[in-house]
Amino acid sequence: MNIFIVAGEASGDLHGSNLIKSLKEIDQSLVFYGIGGEKMKSLGFDAIEDSRELAVVGISEVFLKLGRLFTAFNKLKKALDERRPDVVVLIDYPDFNLHFAREAKKRRIPVIYYIGPQVWAWRKGRVKKIARLVDKMLVVFPFEVDIYQKAGVDVEYVGHPLSATVSSQFSKDGALAEFGMAQCQTVALLPGSRRDEVNRLLPVMLEAAAIIKREIKDIQFILPLADTIEQVFVEDIIRDVGCEKSFFRLPSPTSCLRIVSGRLYEALRASDAAIVASGTATLETALMEIPMVIVYKLSFLTAIIGRIFVHIDDVGLPNIVAGRRIVPELIQEYATPSAIAENILRILKDKGEREKMISELKEVGKRLGKVDASRNAAEKIYKVTTQNSKRKSQNLN
Repeated sequence: MNIFIVAGEASGDLHGSNLIKSLKEIDQSLVFYGIGGEKMKSLGFDAIEDSRELAVVGISEVFLKLGRLFTAFNKLKKALDERRPDVVVLIDYPDFNLHFAREAKKRRIPVIYYIGPQVWAWRKGRVKKIARLVDKMLVVFPFEVDIYQKAGVDVEYVGHPLSATVSSQFSKDGALAEFGMAQCQTVALLPGSRRDEVNRLLPVMLEAAAIIKREIKDIQFILPLADTIEQVFVEDIIRDVGCEKSFFRLPSPTSCLRIVSGRLYEALRASDAAIVASGTATLETALMEIPMVIVYKLSFLTAIIGRIFVHIDDVGLPNIVAGRRIVPELIQEYATPSAIAENILRILKDKGEREKMISELKEVGKRLGKVDASRNAAEKIYKVTTQNSKRKSQNLN
């Protein structure tokens, strides 16, 4: 049986890989192909397109990749016709995936959406399109069920895939030792998994880090790279930051900044606080119970459009899950080096503030529970897959 998966982001690659592992535990003979990244490919996934090449954020940024996206879309349509999968599984990546769902629907291939569009945040009208194009929604937040049910969508809550996977075997001291870092206060810098994000956010984070360094002399920083970001790309940004931040200069034995490939959870375990780009990483940081500041910057055009269509007060996932703001959010013009540094210094210096945030982050973990979302989703996907496979066989006979 064939399962077509479309996961167009680094987070989608992570969730897709966990889903494939769970599906293989159910049936080793399953075949997987579509769009994915390195984690999915390491499990035998046949990537028609690499998710790293298609990652994009914002509206104006999409235009720069339209040609690449159209090419990928046409390749996927061809694969639908040639390989006739038993089911199409869409993971996040909403604009691309909802267009692709229409193609699958035309061919009468069942469509399952796992980790769907955030219709509760913006463009609520997409629920009607989802009701027409998607056979089953597998949602990761409990409050999403009611939204889709009201629109007549077949929906089930499976739990959040991160809640059972975010962990580290190390203590703080052990993690620092693992990276060969000093036993002192440490701040993690998480600028995102897309090149555009990193280009926009990392310089601001480094400038904030320089302010923090001037205030706390014996502090260090760790930057865990997403699989989608090359180290040389980040090093070029660091070298361009400016001479006054020479303690970040690479290569330099005196640099107080350590770049590590992957190993996000170990990097967070080593940290006392984190500066995190809004997105999946904020929830991972929350589940690790690391106090943080959430930051984000979009292009001017995307920011203007976002302000028109976004209908929520908080954009950070920990705040959304908590139902109130428990973590500072510095978005767009508010994401300045001085504002970021001020919030991080408060976390590091004010014990009461720090303990309060950790306590509230624990509540986020409790709300999500320890459900094995990947296994739950795999079981539901497998059921649809086998049903459609049998139907196809009967039609052939």
